[in-house]
Amino acid sequence: MRFPGATKRIPGWLCINLWPDHVDVSHVSAAGKARPEITLCNSYRKEGGDAATLARLRKELQLERYRCTTLLRSGDYQLVQVDAPNVPAQEARSAVRWRIKDMIDCPVEAATVDALFIPQPEKAAGRTPQMLAVAARNDVVAATVKPFHDADIPLEVIDIPELAQRNFAQCLEAEGRGLALLAFDEQSALLTFTSGGELFQHRRIDVSIGSLSSAFPDQRSALYDRLVLELQRSLDHFDRQFHHVAVAKVVVTPLPGAEDLGEYLAANLDVPVELLYLSAIMDFPLIPELHEPLRQAQCLQLIGAALREERGA
Repeated sequence: MRFPGATKRIPGWLCINLWPDHVDVSHVSAAGKARPEITLCNSYRKEGGDAATLARLRKELQLERYRCTTLLRSGDYQLVQVDAPNVPAQEARSAVRWRIKDMIDCPVEAATVDALFIPQPEKAAGRTPQMLAVAARNDVVAATVKPFHDADIPLEVIDIPELAQRNFAQCLEAEGRGLALLAFDEQSALLTFTSGGELFQHRRIDVSIGSLSSAFPDQRSALYDRLVLELQRSLDHFDRQFHHVAVAKVVVTPLPGAEDLGEYLAANLDVPVELLYLSAIMDFPLIPELHEPLRQAQCLQLIGAALREERGA
């Protein structure tokens, strides 16, 4: 979701996420580099309200020099797959709102809607193109924008976690193959299927970092079994819907105990399983704490949003 009026400043994107007690900020520079570089990734304690904290950070970090984005939280929007409207491609993103009017939990007139095409195989003549449409209530979008506006920060884009995770996946994909990326946060796990830097499918799994780290051994084993079941179902569903895209591997993002989880998944899934090490795909020489698995997990979507390119929703 793009907002006019911002101008290009420091290359790359800076993502700012607001939380009840802190603000997360990350900037990624990729232009002209062999590997993307994370130049900033930090959390700042709130002092006063959202706008007051953002105004302080604007001065400290000179935020007006950046192209800024932020992420909606998982409960603040809906992301649905629909048949593309039968209109020229350049009109589809505006026309798709009427496709989803019976699929979202608010009147479509009260929602901000954007969409992107799901790539189709070359031999898919006659098959209806598919789109992923994201819808958020106008009042949610307005509430998201307001503290940035009040702090005079040039917020240019509002993004969603699925597309932030897609940005990460692009750094891990094998050419011509699909990738399943499983990432955990404090609320749940997010599984995305991508290929060629494009998002094909997504789903949420009710297993969080906290549930894994606090579980007793027998409980953890049950969570592992649930993840295996959900992953295998998702892999089978993806294969049925996109049989022309072979999934090369499942990649699990960092979290404490990821080695045990990776071994368990590898032993019980039919595709290779790898662990993601951030240092294998990005540079962050001035941010040593990002070598810690928990910190990587906490910042994955934040960094992914700052990895965005000029494309799609």
